[in-house]
Amino acid sequence: MNAPDHDRDTLSSPRFREFRSRREGMIHAMSGGLWLHRHNWKGRPMAHLVSTDRELLLAYGREVGLPPERLQYKPLKDPRTGERREAWHWDLGGPVLPPPTKKW
Repeated sequence: MNAPDHDRDTLSSPRFREFRSRREGMIHAMSGGLWLHRHNWKGRPMAHLVSTDRELLLAYGREVGLPPERLQYKPLKDPRTGERREAWHWDLGGPVLPPPTKKW
């Protein structure tokens, strides 16, 4: 089961989704959606916001004040085909880390 789309009252930015299954999240990102993948780095909560749609990620970044040069390019393997595809992600932490969503 998937978590609901993220919705912030103060932002009109594109919505992202969180998934219990990493594979489902990757498929969503490979289909051009925004996948928020939470994890901890050096004991701090952070997330990657991942997509094959660079423009959608840039639109999100504009809404939350991320400079475009921080968008990172990293080809990822599509779990449906095994082929590498162009993909990008934002590293989100601190004040730009979205609040936790309701768990599935």
